[in-house]
Amino acid sequence: MMGAIVLLHRWLGIAFCLLFAMWFATGIVMHFMPFPSLTEAERIAGLLPLNRGQTLMAVNDAVIASGITDATRVRLVRRSDGPVYVVSGASRARAVRASDGADASVVSPDVALVIAQDHARQRRLDPAHAEVLARDDYDQWSVPNGFDRYRPLFRVALSDAAGTVVYVSSLTGEVVLDTTRSERGWNFAGSVLHWIYPTVLRSNWRLWDHVVWTLSLLALIAATLGAVLGIVRIRFRGRQISSPYRGWHVLHHVIGLVATAFVLTWILSGWLSMDHGRLFSRGQLTVAESGVTNASPDWTVAASLDGETTWPSAREVEWFAFDGDVYRRGRVGIGRQTLIRAGETARDEPSGFLSVRDVQRLTTRLAADCGIPSRLVDGDDYPAQSIVPGAPVYRSRCGDRWFDIDSADGSVLQRLDPSRRAYRWFYSALHTLDFPILLAHPRLRDVLIIGLCTLGLVFSITGIVIGWRRLRLS
Repeated sequence: MMGAIVLLHRWLGIAFCLLFAMWFATGIVMHFMPFPSLTEAERIAGLLPLNRGQTLMAVNDAVIASGITDATRVRLVRRSDGPVYVVSGASRARAVRASDGADASVVSPDVALVIAQDHARQRRLDPAHAEVLARDDYDQWSVPNGFDRYRPLFRVALSDAAGTVVYVSSLTGEVVLDTTRSERGWNFAGSVLHWIYPTVLRSNWRLWDHVVWTLSLLALIAATLGAVLGIVRIRFRGRQISSPYRGWHVLHHVIGLVATAFVLTWILSGWLSMDHGRLFSRGQLTVAESGVTNASPDWTVAASLDGETTWPSAREVEWFAFDGDVYRRGRVGIGRQTLIRAGETARDEPSGFLSVRDVQRLTTRLAADCGIPSRLVDGDDYPAQSIVPGAPVYRSRCGDRWFDIDSADGSVLQRLDPSRRAYRWFYSALHTLDFPILLAHPRLRDVLIIGLCTLGLVFSITGIVIGWRRLRLS
């Protein structure tokens, strides 16, 4: 039995030692440099202010023109080629012209270029030498599934000092992503390697999921076998603990014993990051629950909101369905909005958000035994953030199911059943050390992550040396 464990650990270790070293090294990079994205603050800052007094078609007519029968959100934005409605359903989005409902998708690279330049100017970036690089379904930075409803994407290089590249959706004409030279460089040394994220693999989500899940599982088996061997091979001489090995092997043994708890929990939680419903729930709404939250409303009632005033300098107006009603919110900046429900007066700041009563009406239709929603506080064990900084997030506890609702736009941020709450600790806490006590002391968390990943890297290097020597002997 022990011979089989030794043999398995030896050859799995040779196969995976480089992967272990890469994971620990890139983990440090990822802690400080996340994968590129367009933040909500950047998106809002890049929008052109809406023109008041324009003649626009009714929201209901825009929904009909889009052909999206399950529409739950409609946004009015201004592009360089005029105002458009962006209609969104469960799985797709489409833009129609706000004047006549004609298709407003972007076909011409010249139009995409002007949209990107306008976005850059609004954010005080320099687009003087901008050029369209390509129109792609995928590239290295647009592979996440969240962009599926916007593909293909025009990739526009601003050619500015930061090497900024922005991505314009051909379906909606919106800027949906930006990257800089620094972000791309650090992420090649971080996320791309850590997640095994080459475009050709990641563009096929199912294949990527199976490949990385399998590799992570084999790595976990190798680490577990090593931990068993390391503990079994401990020698006691009186009150002293010693190792039977010499040279690089003793380093590997001793460092492995010191790092056993971290290495095992980190590799286990890394494998669980690829769980995707295999062992734990995915935190997604059930079909019945989704039928309540994503029910398409009677869009004709949106007409009653047309005469109400919005912020004079609104950059975006959104109509969304919530609990069967239609709400309209006007976005002025990242932290300011107005909110009004069809048939009532506007809720100005600071009450421009859904109320506890609004949220409770919805959640009582989602599940039985729902208590009064409570506002999440900083440091909650299961944190969730509103899309608008400072806006309340309400948690409704319905038996063993919890629903976190964003009061700014009515979206369900989290569905936490017992399985998903356990996953938060087994994956997120163990892998990123986002324990509430460490989140309250970010400098300490930084030191722990750097120190532990460095320890894991040194441990992996000893394995690389031993593996290389074994291969040379073979």
